[in-house]
Amino acid sequence: MGARKRNRANQIKEEKKSISFAKLNDCPTSPRKMRLIADMVRGVEVNKALSMLRYCPKEASVRVEKLLLSAIANWQQKNDGVRIEDSNLYVKEISVDSGRQLKRLRPAPQGRGYRIRKRSNHVTVVVDSKSQTNEKSE
Repeated sequence: MGARKRNRANQIKEEKKSISFAKLNDCPTSPRKMRLIADMVRGVEVNKALSMLRYCPKEASVRVEKLLLSAIANWQQKNDGVRIEDSNLYVKEISVDSGRQLKRLRPAPQGRGYRIRKRSNHVTVVVDSKSQTNEKSE
């Protein structure tokens, strides 16, 4: 690995230490269905997002709720002694990327086979407090 590439990799690693995030890889839900839930909670305060996810009838909301709780726990780990209620924690970023596809065949009429693509996705949630972002910008 070259010097510039190594320096850039170290810089990215240091930036990741300062943010609180959680990732869910190879979730067996199609990315299109998961993006509906992700768009619903993007930019929303954490407690409101958790209540929205808890009462949403979609199956993907259960997985995103669990992932959001994990991201909150990661934020608490980095910020000892700071209460969530005082910090105005919100969902800063949430992204859904498509994962691998399982390719299957379904029997079809006249000896043919139709292809089924069972899709999966990767979800990343980043949480941050609004008080921290205001202090950094000043």
